[in-house]
Amino acid sequence: MKTRVTGWVTRWYLARAQRKGFDLSDMALLPDSALMPLRRDGLDPVPELGELREREPVSKLNIPFGVNVWLVSGLDEAKAVLGDAKRFSNDFANLAGKGLSVTHSPGGLGFADPPEHTRLRKLLTPEFTMRRLNRLTPGIKAIVEQRLDAMAAVDGPVDLVEEFALPIPSLVICELLGVPYEDRGDFQRLSVARFDLFGGATASLGAISESLEYLLGVVEKQRAQPGDGLLGMIIKEHGDAVSDMELAGLADGVLTGGFETTASMLALGALVLLQDPDSFKLVHDDDAAVHDFVEELLRYLTVVQVAFPRFAREDMEVGGTKISAGDVVVVSLASADRDPALGPDLERVEPTRAATSHLAFGYGVHRCVGAELARMELREAYPALVRRFPSMRLATSAEDLDFRKASIVYGVDRLPVLLD
Repeated sequence: MKTRVTGWVTRWYLARAQRKGFDLSDMALLPDSALMPLRRDGLDPVPELGELREREPVSKLNIPFGVNVWLVSGLDEAKAVLGDAKRFSNDFANLAGKGLSVTHSPGGLGFADPPEHTRLRKLLTPEFTMRRLNRLTPGIKAIVEQRLDAMAAVDGPVDLVEEFALPIPSLVICELLGVPYEDRGDFQRLSVARFDLFGGATASLGAISESLEYLLGVVEKQRAQPGDGLLGMIIKEHGDAVSDMELAGLADGVLTGGFETTASMLALGALVLLQDPDSFKLVHDDDAAVHDFVEELLRYLTVVQVAFPRFAREDMEVGGTKISAGDVVVVSLASADRDPALGPDLERVEPTRAATSHLAFGYGVHRCVGAELARMELREAYPALVRRFPSMRLATSAEDLDFRKASIVYGVDRLPVLLD
């Protein structure tokens, strides 16, 4: 069954790059300058983004839809926006009137403002405490070991994306939410298009609607027979005080926030290990070094390149730049995590760098509630991978890898390796 599911995930993952509304490189209406925050040179943001941060940390994006869109690329300015839920709104309804057809909100934390956001987050927070997450530790270890066994059984080159990076977070999230394993195919297919914020909005909204329809069915089953997963526990604790739509929205947020992002981290982090023998040896030999190494990878890669858009509630200034009520503000997390204000020499990976206050999980009230779960997966997966396969190496040149061209969540489609 695991082989069948893994094969399905691979087909879905490769096909998703061609789905209208996710990879933005073919969106003719958007000028190249507007896509610049989503482009990279290998693992690094394009140099133009760093130059823009130094010159103009709050700058106007050239978006041809009759709306003012500002790009925030500096660290201090990013924190000022992300940390101010009073002057900036995440409410999905703000998209109405900006050229988009909005019939209903997808719900969840990402598109909610306080006090509604506060109420919903309180529902989730108990399930993401270390006490609750620790119950997943044996399952995470088992999932990682199963994937390593599957890799060892493959003849010839192994695709780390197919065999390692994708299955681990998908299986962990299914276990977290209490989604039946037989439903994993539908569950995984629904996560990706949610990250299209600039173009293909109709396709993205359609994917949100489909996701919510599926998850409402999952919620209905949990209502009838609550399990020990996140949805079942919330139903047991709160009953009818939380609606089915709210539960579906929360589950959708966990799915979109924890699957694609962690899969990209696992793949790109493995690439860093393969390209840097010192990092490979460090993670292989030193358990105590893994914590800081994972934090450094999170900062350096910042796979979620931009945060959910914010909508200015009033006229204001950010970093000395005037922003008007109703303007859209997009924060480049990838740029902020390379800002010299965060520390020295941030354009390279330093595996022994002390943990920084990076923005890979966001900042403020909308900081990712599942951050610690992602860390648990990464801290378990990287050492297990290099210790199981100490002679692992790329089966192709890094220049031949197919990185995403202009995507909210950065990643690589295939990562072929030789294990011995």
